Amino acid sequence: MGRSPNAYALWIARVEPGVHEAILAKCPARSPLIVPVIDCGRSTGAPELTIASIESSRAPAPIILKASGSAADRASELASLISSQGNWLCIINAGDRLARDAIDIYSTAAARFPDSWIIYADDDLIGEGGRREPHFKPDWNPELFEHHDFITGSAIIRSTSDMLGELANSRSEDWQATLVRAALKRGPPVHLPVVLHHRASRPDPFVPSKPPLLAAKISPLVSIIVPTRNRLSLLRTCIEGVGRTAYPNVELIVVNNDSDDPETLAYFEALKSEGVRILDVTGAFNFSAMNNLAAKHAKGELLCFLNNDVEVIDGDWLSLLALQAIREDIGAVGARLLYPDGTVQHAGVVTGVGGGAGHAHRYQRGEETGYFLRDRLPQRVSAVTAACLLVGKDKFFDVGGFNESDFPVAFNDVDLCLKLNARGWQSFYEPRAVLIHHESKSRGSDSAKENRVRFAKELAALKRHWNTDQLRDPYHHPQLSPFCERFYVAL
Repeated sequence: MGRSPNAYALWIARVEPGVHEAILAKCPARSPLIVPVIDCGRSTGAPELTIASIESSRAPAPIILKASGSAADRASELASLISSQGNWLCIINAGDRLARDAIDIYSTAAARFPDSWIIYADDDLIGEGGRREPHFKPDWNPELFEHHDFITGSAIIRSTSDMLGELANSRSEDWQATLVRAALKRGPPVHLPVVLHHRASRPDPFVPSKPPLLAAKISPLVSIIVPTRNRLSLLRTCIEGVGRTAYPNVELIVVNNDSDDPETLAYFEALKSEGVRILDVTGAFNFSAMNNLAAKHAKGELLCFLNNDVEVIDGDWLSLLALQAIREDIGAVGARLLYPDGTVQHAGVVTGVGGGAGHAHRYQRGEETGYFLRDRLPQRVSAVTAACLLVGKDKFFDVGGFNESDFPVAFNDVDLCLKLNARGWQSFYEPRAVLIHHESKSRGSDSAKENRVRFAKELAALKRHWNTDQLRDPYHHPQLSPFCERFYVAL
């Protein structure tokens, strides 16, 4: 949202009308197959306000479904409705309201996406004094949906007899959610990035517990790659943390970039005696080249790129990342990284921020819920940071690894993730894997005077390769600010 409590009110006055007009102009065709249905079983809200909003939106007369009746009864009622009035259902709860243009916008979307099964929109929550709290939603994100139902109650659903058969046989009391999940089985939903529902209540996200971890006998070998130049105290903390990692099948490779500190060199010799591989690389710091070289020497099925300024605080971190990285449709997997003071350093990467990319939810405090708990929910993202990144070795080399020439220091991880995404291997954020990141303690900040020219070149290359200053991140939202990592309304 915005730092000012009036930010969304300003957005409503300045921006919202133009958003409606732009969406309606995209597709002049209309599909009349929308039946507004009010469910009086899930809410204590007054249906009068809901009915009035439907009437003002020039929609068909609403049909009110009462709380009583079995799932089979509800399925039978809906079957009679869709047989007589069309098979798109717009189901809303008593007390919720439709935006004035909601039915027109949904009708254009139903015509524009004739093969879709479910089309969902953004919504806002009507609070005390009529103040509205928006939820600008991401495009379809199946893992996020498992922990936050952002569709039920703010969507239209194309219903068929077999879907209603599933509803009739369901034992769930939440018939709306049952119908939504039945539609999702038939195809991914379409997202309309526009607020069409004003709600009296909506489902809350919930933070999941740790999932069952991989058994030792099926855990693939992970090659953990740690680049470093001196900085013994940081490196020792990192390596000792790797030693406490509970994952059963690990190879550790340290890439030494011209270290000359005697104590650090002595530490390397001690690590060698413990079976750690030390690769010596000379020349200017090139994160991409160092990691590419180490990846070629790695024996693991999975590659874990880990900064020397990362501190392990939970032994399960690698097991949690590996559980996602072994999936066929997942590419790079990133962890939840915290600054030493407990604020968020990385919770996924949003492309387009500042014209390039930025870390989602950066500087959010531990006690803050943030943007719908997104920093604590497993989800697909456009990219993750290579400060702690796990990826299949074959996938890594299939896309050419890190780009050494254009991204020697910054944005190499974003470029890698976008290459993987383009091949159908989506980046993933796993917040249950938590580590401490002493960001840039080793190589220095990109904003430091001596690094600004190099950083500007890398940012320009990212824009050139991926149009990050023009294309929106599908897991962010066009109405959220591209100049902020904290999910504030754009004004």
